[in-house]
Amino acid sequence: MGPSPQPSKASFRDTAFVIEQAAGHFDLAYRVKVMGLYGRSLDKRTVQLSSQGLGAGAIVDFVRCSYLGLDNHPQIVRGAVDAIADYGSVHWSCARTRLSFALLGDLEAEISQLFRARVVAFSSVMLANLGALPLIASGHLTGGVKPVVAFDRLCHASLAYHKPVVAAETEVVTVDHNDLPALEALCKSRGCVAYICDGVYSMGGEAPLQELRRLQERHNLFLYIDDAHGISILGAQGEGFARGQLPDDLGPQTIIAASLGKGFGASGGILMLGSQEHEDVVRRYAQPYAFSAAPNLAAVGAALASATIHRSDELPRLQACLQQRIDVFDQRIHTPQKGSRLPIRLVPFGDAEEAILAAKLLLEGGYYVSAVFFPTVPRGAAGLRICLTASHAQDDILRLCTLIDAAQAWRAFDPAAQAGAVPCR
Repeated sequence: MGPSPQPSKASFRDTAFVIEQAAGHFDLAYRVKVMGLYGRSLDKRTVQLSSQGLGAGAIVDFVRCSYLGLDNHPQIVRGAVDAIADYGSVHWSCARTRLSFALLGDLEAEISQLFRARVVAFSSVMLANLGALPLIASGHLTGGVKPVVAFDRLCHASLAYHKPVVAAETEVVTVDHNDLPALEALCKSRGCVAYICDGVYSMGGEAPLQELRRLQERHNLFLYIDDAHGISILGAQGEGFARGQLPDDLGPQTIIAASLGKGFGASGGILMLGSQEHEDVVRRYAQPYAFSAAPNLAAVGAALASATIHRSDELPRLQACLQQRIDVFDQRIHTPQKGSRLPIRLVPFGDAEEAILAAKLLLEGGYYVSAVFFPTVPRGAAGLRICLTASHAQDDILRLCTLIDAAQAWRAFDPAAQAGAVPCR
C-alpha cells in the first residue's frame, strides 16, 4: 500500500487518544487480575504468586521471554553475584565517556567476538534505540546525508516511540508491514533511506531479511534491525535471527539492536555495529551512553556467564529443546505463526474483553499467558500471546493447549461471553 502520508510531528504520538481507547480494557485486565501480578521464580517456568495476584498459588508462566530458560540458570545467577562481590559495588554514578567498570569492557569485547560485530552495551534495548535512531536521522551514520527514515508499521513500541525525536532531524514515514515494493519505491524516489524494523516481531512473525538484503545491495538501503526476540534462539553461537542471515562483515549499512535479557538470559541491550567510525559516533554522541546509567555490575556479570554458555555444548541442546517444544504446541493449536521456528505464538480472539477473560480462565487453571490488546496490537486484533521456552515441561504445554481449546470453545458457544461474563472451568 505504500508509505503513509507525512503527518505533522505532533501526530506521531497521541497519548491521550491511546489512553482513551485502552483504559477500559486495562481496567478490566487489572480487575480480573491478569495484569500487574507479583511473584517469585521457582523451578524452571513455575512462579509462586503473591497475594497481589489471583490467589497465592504456583502457576506455570508463558509470559516471560527467556526462550532458552536461562533467566534463572545457576551459572548466570552466580555470574551476577560474583561480579558484585569482586568489584564491591553495583553501579558507578558517572558518565561512561569518563569512566566504566573494566568488566563492562570485557563484556563488550566478549560479545563482539561472539556475534562478529563491534558491540556497545546499554542498560536496555529501548535506550540503545534511543541512542542510535537520532544519530541515523542526523546523517552521521549515512555518509553525511540525512536519510528518509521509514518505520515498519508494526515495529516495536521501543522503536516507534522515538518517531518525534527522529522527525526533528529528518523526514519520517511509516511503511506497511513488510511492504517491500513500497520500500523499494521509496528508495528509488528519495535516494538515501533508512529502514527501521524488528527482526523477530514481538507478536509473532519476522522481517524478510534476504529480500531486505537485496534492496540494500540495489539501493544502498540502511537497515536498522531490532532483533531483541531473535537473539540466542538461533545460530551456532546464538547470534540470532538477523545476525545469522547477514555477512560476516556487518558493514557500514546495517545496525542490529538486541536484548541480553530475553533469550540471552541476563539483562541489558546492545548495538551491533559494522565499522569503527560508527562505534566512535555512538560512544561519543549517543545520548543514553553519556547521560544514562551503564548496565549495572550484576547485569554485566550475568551476561558474561551467559556468553560462556553460548560457547558451550549446552546452547545447541537448549535450541533443539526449544524447537521440540514449539512443535508440541503447533501440533495442538493453530495460530498464524504455526510452523515457524520462532517461539512466539498469538492465539487470535479479536475482541479485547474476550481475550482478557480467556487469560483469566487459563490463569485459574494454573497457566499464565499475556492478554494483548490495543495499543500493543491494532484495535480488533486482541489475543493471547504465548512465549514458549526450552524449560517448559511438555505436559504443561499440552495442558495449556487443552485450556486454550476450552477458552476458544467458551468464546464460540457461550452467548454470555458477549455480555462480558467471566468463564468458569
